[in-house]
Amino acid sequence: MLVAILDDLLTSPSTGPCITATRHFAPRPPVLAPFPSSLDPRIAEALRARGINDLYSHQARAWELIEKGHHVVVVTPTASGKTLCYNLPALQCLVHRPDARVLYLFPTKALAQDQLAELEELAKTLPEMRMFTYDGDTPQDARRAVRARANLVLTNPDMLHSGILPHHTKWATLFQNLRYVVIDELHAYRGVFGSHLANLLRRLRRICRHYGSAPQFIMASATIANPGELARRLTGENVEELAESGAPTGAKTFVCYNPPVVNPELGIRAPYLGEASKLATRFLREKIATIVFAQSRLATEVLLGSIKTSVADRTGDSGIVRGYRGGYLPTRRRAVEKGLREGDLLGVVSTNALELGVDIGHLDVAVLAGYPGAIASLWQQAGRAGRRSGSSAAIFVATSAPLDQFMVTHPEYLFPSTHA
Repeated sequence: MLVAILDDLLTSPSTGPCITATRHFAPRPPVLAPFPSSLDPRIAEALRARGINDLYSHQARAWELIEKGHHVVVVTPTASGKTLCYNLPALQCLVHRPDARVLYLFPTKALAQDQLAELEELAKTLPEMRMFTYDGDTPQDARRAVRARANLVLTNPDMLHSGILPHHTKWATLFQNLRYVVIDELHAYRGVFGSHLANLLRRLRRICRHYGSAPQFIMASATIANPGELARRLTGENVEELAESGAPTGAKTFVCYNPPVVNPELGIRAPYLGEASKLATRFLREKIATIVFAQSRLATEVLLGSIKTSVADRTGDSGIVRGYRGGYLPTRRRAVEKGLREGDLLGVVSTNALELGVDIGHLDVAVLAGYPGAIASLWQQAGRAGRRSGSSAAIFVATSAPLDQFMVTHPEYLFPSTHA
C-alpha cells in the first residue's frame, strides 16, 4: 500500500509536478560478527535472552577498539544499534569492577530515561547494577542516594555543569573511579552549544586528573561530514572514528516536495503545513504508521489539529494520532512513547524532540514539514521511519523560506554519497 501511494503521488496531476526529486535506497543485509571471546558470559546470556545472538560488525569493531583503550566515535545511521557499542563495555566494566563508575551524557532528559529503561532491561540477570538518572527531575532526597550509590549515572550537559562539577567533593567516589564517559548524539553539539560542551569536558578532565582518574570517551553520532574532527575538538583527545555500519536496512524512498504555486504573479506557494497535513493524512487513512516533524511548538499544534480533523480522530490528547513536544508533562510524553512502541498509536506529530534516538518502535513514513536547519537533523528525522526490514518513505515538504527552496531545487546538496 505504501508503494501504491508513493506511485500515485508521483503520477497524480496535482502532486506529481510538486515533486522535485526522489531517491531510492536499496535494502542492505546485515554484516554479523560473533560475540567477542572476552565478553562476560553473563552479558552474552542476557543478550541471547533478548534475541540477540550476534553483533553487527561495527559493534564488534567498537568493542575491539575500546578494549585496547582507544577513545572512539561511532558514526552509523539511525537504528543501527549504536547503543550496544557503549552499553556492552560499560556493563562489562561494572560486572568485573563493581567499584568502577560510568557517566552517560545525553542532550535531552527523554533520551536519558529511554536509555535507562534499555540498560535496566539488559542488566536484569546481571549482578546488581546501580543505574540512575541525575537531572532536573531528580528529587532532592534521591540526589543524595545517587551520589552515594550509583555506579552508572545518566545525565545531561546542563546538570553536569551546574549540579555535578561545582560539587565535585560530594562526587569524589565517581571522579576517583570514573572509567568511561559516554556522549550520545554527538552531532547535536555544534555551534555555541558545542563550544560550551568542549569547555565543560575540559573541566571534567581537569577534575578527573585531580582525583587521579583518566576516563575513556565513547561517543555516538548520526552521519555527519567530520565526526572524528568534532569528537577530537570536543574532548581534546585522539579519537578513533568508526563509520562502517554492519546493520541491515530496508528499502527507503526519499521524496522532495515543493508546495504548488497558488499566485504565479507574486510567486506565492500553498501553505506548507497544509500540504504536510494532506500528505500525512493519505498515509494515516491507509493505516500506515506515520511521524510528522514540525519546526516549532505552534506548528506542531496546528498540524495535529488539522490531521486529527482529517482522519476523524478523537480530540484532545487521546486517539490514534498524538502530539509530542517540550512543554507537555513528562507523563504525557512517556505515554506517547509507550503507545508508539506498542503499536497503539498510528501517528505522531512532533517537534525535533523525537529526532534523537528515543525508542519509538516501528514507523513507516516520516513527513518533514520544513528543513530542520542541518543535513544531519534532516537524516535523523528521515531515519525515524523504517527500521531493519520492509519499505519506508521520507517526504521533505519545503517552506517558502529561501533555504528550503534552495534545498528542494538543488537536491544533490541533500544526497551526499554517504547516504547512497
